[in-house]
Amino acid sequence: MAKINVRSPYYVYKTQTKLQSAILNIWIYSGTQTTSRPAAATYTLRSFAINEAVNYEIAELVRDYMTYSAESYETPIVWVDYQLTKVVAGVTSTETLVANKGFYGFGYFEDGYNPQLNADFLQSNKTIVKLDDAPIYLPIDTNRVTEVSFYHNNEKVYEQNFSPNTNSDNQIQYVTNTDSPADRFRDRVLSFNQGSGPGIFEGSICFDEFSNEIEVFPVDTIYVYSLYNSGGGREIKVKNIEECKYEPYKISFINKYGALQDIWFFKTSSKELTTKRESFKRNTLVANNYSLNEHQDKNLYKRGNEKMSLNTGFYPEEYNEVFKQMQLSEDAWIRIDGKSLPINITDSGFGYKTSLNDKLINYNIKIEFAFDTINNIR
Repeated sequence: MAKINVRSPYYVYKTQTKLQSAILNIWIYSGTQTTSRPAAATYTLRSFAINEAVNYEIAELVRDYMTYSAESYETPIVWVDYQLTKVVAGVTSTETLVANKGFYGFGYFEDGYNPQLNADFLQSNKTIVKLDDAPIYLPIDTNRVTEVSFYHNNEKVYEQNFSPNTNSDNQIQYVTNTDSPADRFRDRVLSFNQGSGPGIFEGSICFDEFSNEIEVFPVDTIYVYSLYNSGGGREIKVKNIEECKYEPYKISFINKYGALQDIWFFKTSSKELTTKRESFKRNTLVANNYSLNEHQDKNLYKRGNEKMSLNTGFYPEEYNEVFKQMQLSEDAWIRIDGKSLPINITDSGFGYKTSLNDKLINYNIKIEFAFDTINNIR
């Protein structure tokens, strides 16, 4: 079964002697493969043959049906089935239906035609850098991975097994060492609810010192076992960073494999507010007098948008690829106060850094929140 990475073109090509025309029926759907396929095609594309060949690009149609949630780490795929009916020398015939699956991923130019990007764990880096008190969310392809094991000090602390399935919601899963989406102990307390309301957090100097010394989710190595790798599990190293001075922020984005991936920014950050307004000149004269308290220049509307500048701290060189994919991602979110808020990365350039030239690799990025500060959604 082919994988369609919908941010790159995917072509359905047919050539045959005396081919005159063809009709391509496409079914795009969720749920159980084949069983949930609707009776009527989602799209019907008709084309006359040119030089006895037809060619359809279908990825752009499929991407309109992709959904995802950074809040709950959900990136369901869609099933993409198509069937070609052709007319050859006046005779009409229908070919066998072809089943595919669509991911919100993309290939690079050098990846070539219809890039498949088959991978066990759906990220490019084999070292994960994270906040020491934060959980891990490792995206994996459940039709390729059989087991994921978490280790700490050479001792297995967690294991999860997988088997192939045909439900679109379960093709990408996130293996994590927690049952709470909160990244901080404070957020986990506030999100905890026993029916009488959220938890109450009371901080103190003693608690801060204690929490800085205790790692809640101890993991330093992950092994991913695959149906397609008989030589043992693929090793992923986990680097836990303790940050006591600055407020760390986590950005999640859709990477090239169509899965959510996290990047932590540990060092100094700054925030600013920019506003836009439109005003008019108002007549404040009443009889032969006017009030000194009324605006002659009156705002018709005023809008605000917040921006942030973030610094990563020191990262290994292999994270160049991760930052590249973040820059190319169409959708990103930042985790603030227990919420995943949509952002746009405003930097248009990205300079690759190496340990040879730059010694210690640190990145600075600028983001803007993808919504107005004032709630004006109507």
